[in-house]
Amino acid sequence: MSTRIAFLKGHGTENDFVIVPDPENVIDLPQAAVAALCDRRAGIGGDGLLHVVRSAAHPEARHMAAEAEWFMDYRNGDGSIAEMCGNGVRVFARYLQRAGHVTEGDLALATRGGVKTVHIAKTASQSGSAAGDVTVGMGKALLPEGDVTVSVGERSWPARNVNMGNPHAVAFVDDLAHAGNLYSPPPFSPASAYPDGVNVEFVVDRGPQHVALRVHERGAGETRSCGTGACAVAVAAARRDGADPAVTGAPATYTVDVPGGTLVITERPDGEIEMTGPAVIVAEGEIDAEWLESLGR
Repeated sequence: MSTRIAFLKGHGTENDFVIVPDPENVIDLPQAAVAALCDRRAGIGGDGLLHVVRSAAHPEARHMAAEAEWFMDYRNGDGSIAEMCGNGVRVFARYLQRAGHVTEGDLALATRGGVKTVHIAKTASQSGSAAGDVTVGMGKALLPEGDVTVSVGERSWPARNVNMGNPHAVAFVDDLAHAGNLYSPPPFSPASAYPDGVNVEFVVDRGPQHVALRVHERGAGETRSCGTGACAVAVAAARRDGADPAVTGAPATYTVDVPGGTLVITERPDGEIEMTGPAVIVAEGEIDAEWLESLGR
């Protein structure tokens, strides 16, 4: 392993990530090392880690290399592997732009949730990011059948089961404070609905097609934003509001406020979902390679 390991730090609506560029996939990143890097006191700090690898160099992504040059090897803050992260895709694209690998416009990125289409806008966004907002084609939502319930303390709510390449339980509540502290995963039932755990969104209405959420992300705890969660919420809200695009024939666009900012989600009649929001790189530096190697021993 090189004695100099570059890293960057970025965020999308304050969902923050450690970014480790590794085009040829030569850096060993075991779960313990990722968790240490994401530790906010003993490491760099982040909700997750973006391992930047060429698709052809990663065994999980080689089959996508003809469609997408770059693979987002995403890890949760506890080091576990995740299928997809919507805010992470935007920050990943912003890194590639900063590094000169891509320019404004359209590109394709490989993820464990499949190949995602991305558009980097040319103009500066109103959200204050240094460059234009990033739009990600998030694919189609799956809506598994069956009733799901989530609980916090003595309260419980019915939740909509939405899969965006990763699992979500969306509960509409009267007050976001009812979600509690979200330090630990909110209990859900039945257990068979989410055998590998779930991201749980608590949602309130702010106005017509405008909602706000708090989220407990599987493997990370409460985060300031969750891109796939915002998409899941928009899908659940559209079904609740009788605005399913497949039924109405018209796109459904929802503004979704997250603690770290605002995302705009559009679901088209063909089921494809787009998410637009800011992505910012805030710092770069070097990781102590000896320290990182020691974590994998």
